[in-house]
Amino acid sequence: MTNSKLQAFWNHPAGPKTIHFWAPTFKWGLTIANILDSSKPPEELSYPQQSVLACSGLIWARYGTVITPKNWNLASVNFGMSLTALFQLSRKIQHDLSAKTQEADAEEE
Repeated sequence: MTNSKLQAFWNHPAGPKTIHFWAPTFKWGLTIANILDSSKPPEELSYPQQSVLACSGLIWARYGTVITPKNWNLASVNFGMSLTALFQLSRKIQHDLSAKTQEADAEEE
């Protein structure tokens, strides 16, 4: 039984014998890099970069579920990429808003 599942995976149209498997697999590097960027100070994050990662992640995650055959590897890597980018955007926004609040408080004093 295990052999037949492994063989089905191997021969799948989006399986390891095709680029449709390897491209999303290596794209996990972007998601991992974005996770590692969580240790960066928020002021070093880029609005344009994180916005593009979030939007393209959502678009390609949707695409991975509507194509035939469904490419769950593509959908999952892009969904993960969009989540990490949205997390980084939220960090950047919170940092910028708190900086503005601190500036306004400093001006009132």
